[in-house]
Amino acid sequence: MSAFPHDIDLNAFWDDCEYALKAYVDASPSDACIAEVEAQLGYRLPASYVAFMRRHNGGLARNTCFPTDESTSWAEDHAAISGFLSIGRQKMNSLCGELGSRFMIEEWGYPDIGVYICDTPSAGHDMVALDYRACGPHGEPQVVHVDQEGDYRITVLARNFETFVRGLVNEEVYDRSEELFEDDLFRVTEGAFSDMLAPLLTDFAPFPRIGEAVRAVSLRLLQEKRCFALHADPSSYLLYDVQFWVYQHRHRLDSRQQYLDAYSPMIAFGGRGFSTGGYAPGFIEDWFNARMEAGALIDTDQGIVLSEAHTAQMIEQLQRACEAAAE
Repeated sequence: MSAFPHDIDLNAFWDDCEYALKAYVDASPSDACIAEVEAQLGYRLPASYVAFMRRHNGGLARNTCFPTDESTSWAEDHAAISGFLSIGRQKMNSLCGELGSRFMIEEWGYPDIGVYICDTPSAGHDMVALDYRACGPHGEPQVVHVDQEGDYRITVLARNFETFVRGLVNEEVYDRSEELFEDDLFRVTEGAFSDMLAPLLTDFAPFPRIGEAVRAVSLRLLQEKRCFALHADPSSYLLYDVQFWVYQHRHRLDSRQQYLDAYSPMIAFGGRGFSTGGYAPGFIEDWFNARMEAGALIDTDQGIVLSEAHTAQMIEQLQRACEAAAE
């Protein structure tokens, strides 16, 4: 009979840094909490997962790579995780929290195959889940990798949760950070703009160097994050501003939803060229709401536009970005 999870050295397994304690780790779940979470998600959590979370409820793992026999969006021979979502709803990265399992299904479009239990370094572009399709909602699920960038392709990782935990290895076994950075660097500096974005940048009278500026800001973002992904940081918000600016210059916009529907082909799903390869709708929605509340986006007779003051500020930022990239 397996000793799992009592033979796992928690100090060696978990990285209890300040961010992990703030965003992931919660108190050991009570029977009532587990029952409430299961009822909300619609699945019985595996006994091994529950037992593991009772010892340490969620967090960032030290061993973050799981070997595979086929390629994933992360690597040719493994999948990578960041952390385990805790059982509960209080922490942002918990099963029923702000970035929990249902959020990934309802907001990011992930297939409703079970419970998403691990996030990844791609910040939402792939996830690890308990897959109940074969066993039913009360059975013993296998663990799978789901790849948003590959049309939500599903790759089986392990036959059960215990096998998955025991199979994790340290990232030093697979150090691809520089390779991935170089791929993103080429995408940002040389990749072709999407079929939707390229015409919007052509002959853009308000700022003729707009294409150069988009690459310059993206390069800065890449250097800050070491990956090309838009979230809620200042560089991302500037790129959100620019995308709205060039789109609105050619297309009248009368509602937030109209723009959200048009957004994704510009950079998020721009093909194999200049593209982040995916996005979280919540980030662009939050940007739109924040800009409206701040008066940076205003409703006019010409539709929703950027205010003159915000546009002037944005142009200054773009000019500085171009100058910095040229140095």
